[in-house]
Amino acid sequence: MQRVRFVRHGESAANAGHPSRDHESIPLTALGLHQAQTVARSLSTAPDLIVASPFARAQDTALATATAFPCAPVETWPIQEFTYLEPTRCVDTTVAQRKGWVDEYWLKADPAHRDGCGAESFLDFVARAQACIYRIAEHSAAEIIIFSHGQFLNAIAWLLETKPQIIDGRAMADWRRYEIDNHIPNCFGFSISRSVPYAPWALGKRNY
Repeated sequence: MQRVRFVRHGESAANAGHPSRDHESIPLTALGLHQAQTVARSLSTAPDLIVASPFARAQDTALATATAFPCAPVETWPIQEFTYLEPTRCVDTTVAQRKGWVDEYWLKADPAHRDGCGAESFLDFVARAQACIYRIAEHSAAEIIIFSHGQFLNAIAWLLETKPQIIDGRAMADWRRYEIDNHIPNCFGFSISRSVPYAPWALGKRNY
């Protein structure tokens, strides 16, 4: 049996409505740190592997679990949040201030579009999520906990649940609806499991 628990990071300064300088270094709030501790306390046994996104808010959330289980190996994988807006124009802006740019991006429904230097396309994003699924499948660890981000986690869930054959504009719009309908609160998520290697993944009930 292989079981993977996916957890969104704790509340970040951006989640709380504060401006952020860049996508990577956004810190956790005091509430976010408390949420991270709650996740760590929810584990009755040590995981075989702890995985975190390279972004600060995911690293700091994972740290609470890594501290609670110091013998568990910790790895950083490229499972960071979807950066679809050009980072330089987002410096010192809030989520509310970026709403117009966000709406414009999704209205394009162009999976190959890159907003500018440092931004990735929807195709890039989905490829990273697919690579994460493949990497888990090849890993020897039986119990894995992964700390990532809401959109990335919903990319994993969407791929496993809907099994899209082509990533085109229609698929992109479908994922966007899926993401909105299945918003993942901070420090919540879902699990996937399979009974034998190479068996299909079973998507567990979301824990919120």
